[in-house]
Amino acid sequence: MGPVDRIWEFLQRLSPLTRSCLLSELERLELSGVDMPGFADIQARLRAEIRKDSNGGHRTANPSRFFFMPIEQLLVDGSPEHANEGRIARGSLTPIWEWISRDLLPTMARDYNARMKDLIASDKQREIGQTASVFQTKVAKSLEGTLARPEGIEQVRSKLKAYTASPSVFDDVVKLTKALRAREDIAKFADSLPDRIVEFDDPQVKKMTLLIDGLRKKEPDALPFALTLVAKRLKEPWQVMRLATKAARSKSVADVLATPYAMTVPMVLDQLEDKRLALRIALKNNRVVTAKEILTSIYDIEYAIQVRIDRIEESDWGNRLNNIMTSTARMVEAEVKRFPDEVGHVLGSERLRSHRSLGGRLTYLAWKGRDALKTALRSATG
Repeated sequence: MGPVDRIWEFLQRLSPLTRSCLLSELERLELSGVDMPGFADIQARLRAEIRKDSNGGHRTANPSRFFFMPIEQLLVDGSPEHANEGRIARGSLTPIWEWISRDLLPTMARDYNARMKDLIASDKQREIGQTASVFQTKVAKSLEGTLARPEGIEQVRSKLKAYTASPSVFDDVVKLTKALRAREDIAKFADSLPDRIVEFDDPQVKKMTLLIDGLRKKEPDALPFALTLVAKRLKEPWQVMRLATKAARSKSVADVLATPYAMTVPMVLDQLEDKRLALRIALKNNRVVTAKEILTSIYDIEYAIQVRIDRIEESDWGNRLNNIMTSTARMVEAEVKRFPDEVGHVLGSERLRSHRSLGGRLTYLAWKGRDALKTALRSATG
């Protein structure tokens, strides 16, 4: 029996939920850029096991799925270490549910699970929704009370360590509390959005700003989630940053920071972080075509940030952007060096930086002219 088989034999002695927690932890480490030699087979077996349970109806009958349904549109599959204020890492759900069920509200969770399994088996959709909503309210109130006390916060952090090594899961607990409290307003806002925003032009930016302002005045804590929902509907998610740059008096970092939507800039930087990690995984698996598409997108987003915020390199945002791009450049350089100079590599092509083409430079000059005109008009009316 090989080492992988021996590990698998040991894992079979653990509960299904514990194995699910382990898979979430392994995926978190992979997405965080941690190399785990020899664990690919273990992950594949765990995923296959979970898929088998899902195909057998286990996932459909899982009460936790209905509990987390209000935040489904806020979930991301990226590294939890890069999750911003408006999104929750999907990998955090399993440890959070384990903690709720075993530590926060064990008796209520047990009753909820038993009630939900009967309702699910009977396909009583209306009662399923009502039961889930009642438990969501109970959990939200319990979380608010617990997180309002310093000793409660330390207790939550301590308990979560039993289910995950990721310190960021605590942040997801805080965000879950806010999202559950505002779940009805968030759902109404989501329903008011178009299914797809292909062109985020000035009229669309104005329309979205009005919708978001209405939600922000009613439920301030829901703002990050609203911005996440808008980004997910955009054909180019990085364009959510335009809510901040359009609202700013100028393109300076200080003026962009002063807008209610300044958090969209870190959100876009998070998108870049996710793409950098995706590039790393693509290169690791020799998926060069995929890597080329990812790298082109990284360059496009970097350029979009730089032309919309003046002297960003002198800010914390700029420092983070520089770190991301430096790490990306090192990965690309290492990949390109695998091939002789006379052969070349598609990732080393300047064509991937479309803004350096003639068309890109003309577009840049047009933007600069438009910005100069807007600045002059503001000064004249000012």
